[in-house]
Amino acid sequence: MLLFLKSMSFRSVNHQDQLQDLNNSTNCRELVTSPSSSSSTCTSLTVWRKSLIFSCKGFTVIGSDGNLVYRVDNYSGRRDQTILMDGSGKPILTICRHKKLRIVDNNWFIYEGEVLGEHDYTTSTKTSSSRKKPIFCVKKQMKILQSNINVLAHVYCHGISDKRYSYIIEGSYANRTCKVLDAKSRNVVAEIRKKQAVTGGVTFGLEVFVLVVMPGFDSGFAMAMVLLLDQMFS
Repeated sequence: MLLFLKSMSFRSVNHQDQLQDLNNSTNCRELVTSPSSSSSTCTSLTVWRKSLIFSCKGFTVIGSDGNLVYRVDNYSGRRDQTILMDGSGKPILTICRHKKLRIVDNNWFIYEGEVLGEHDYTTSTKTSSSRKKPIFCVKKQMKILQSNINVLAHVYCHGISDKRYSYIIEGSYANRTCKVLDAKSRNVVAEIRKKQAVTGGVTFGLEVFVLVVMPGFDSGFAMAMVLLLDQMFS
């Protein structure tokens, strides 16, 4: 399957032509400053909702050049903690969900690097500084409490105590049609789209899809949004 995805990725090297309509609608401007992203073009990643390791649940992410960019291998099957790694297996981000009040708690926290357990991280700024603090908080939107049913979640840069969110996620993850928008400008910074074959226009189904990342926006953070949506709506 990996060879098949690589083949499709190599054949989609001209993804700029395929994404021209997306570029025109957003002007493909630098919406978020990212030191690791100096390209003036969009990044197109093929996301396979499957781990390359047998008996593991996870994700495999292939770049347009056919190389492995990101991976998720969930050995324990825990849904309250997920580690996003680069292609070589180095941890980039850890996504954690509160264990307390799990029935009513709809908050997820994103940490830089790897955290192994509750003793390594905290969701409070008042606890020991030796523990890692989240760099982002993502709050799932409760459908019963909102007027716009298109909204899936809000992303906060400074924790849930901050009343202003930085990004908003809209669309339908079940249909693999989602957009991450800058809350202030309403410009699209990343988008989940169904993947289609180069010829024939046949879709790959829900297990294989495309993550489009705009210039200046970090693709690792965009992939973290995919992992969060998968936990929220799968």
